[in-house]
Amino acid sequence: MRHWILAETNYGHVRDNGYDVAVLPLGATEPHNLHLPYGTDIFEADQIAADAAEAAWNRGARVVVLPTIPYGTQTNQHAFPLAMNLYPSTLTRVISDLVESVHKAGITRLLILNSHGGNELKSVLRELVGGPVHLFLCDWFRSISADVQAELFDDPGDHAGEMETALALAYFPDLVARDPDSGELVADQGAVRETRFDALNRGWISMTRPWHLLTTNSGVGNPHPATAEAGRKLMETLVERLSGFLVELADADLDETFPYPPD
Repeated sequence: MRHWILAETNYGHVRDNGYDVAVLPLGATEPHNLHLPYGTDIFEADQIAADAAEAAWNRGARVVVLPTIPYGTQTNQHAFPLAMNLYPSTLTRVISDLVESVHKAGITRLLILNSHGGNELKSVLRELVGGPVHLFLCDWFRSISADVQAELFDDPGDHAGEMETALALAYFPDLVARDPDSGELVADQGAVRETRFDALNRGWISMTRPWHLLTTNSGVGNPHPATAEAGRKLMETLVERLSGFLVELADADLDETFPYPPD
């Protein structure tokens, strides 16, 4: 029984011990090229949250990982079957309701660990700012791991590319589709189309990308160079950095200047 995983612990432990920090992993259910499972974002969020919380727990932090939300915003993948969508307004409401449950349990600090690029959550933090629970956000695939990604991968990829495939090979390899004869990944190259507008292609202008026009089979980025070793190395860095933050967050005083130093 891992007491830092809410789904695995029991009421007796929760009643008698309690927690200082909660982690809410957030995933998605969507296609990931032809080789990765629909639950890739869920499995990644589960693994990263559990490992980081365990490391923090072993350093004395009373941290609990809530069950991963398995759905996210999928409006750009609407043309793919069973890309399970929660509109941003719905997702905001779901998170808001869960934050209320966290507060009723006496927890005043919560980290949202996001594993899906379509979940744009800064607006959620702004919606709930000033409430009784202090909210923090980590998109693990962005800045917290950007330097390591540059070292480990030729091109991490935007979706089901080298980075996500490396994590899958390391932590859920049985769900990665391979050719039974050659052992090669059953995946295309993850190439994307450019739009007809130079400003969009240069990143000067942005839009919600229609994934069925952008991609061939929902993948963005070439997954074929991926290795399990690179996935494990990426996880080591994520766990080190996230667990360090969780320990500091659990130890911090909730004074008038939090999260800044006292005047």
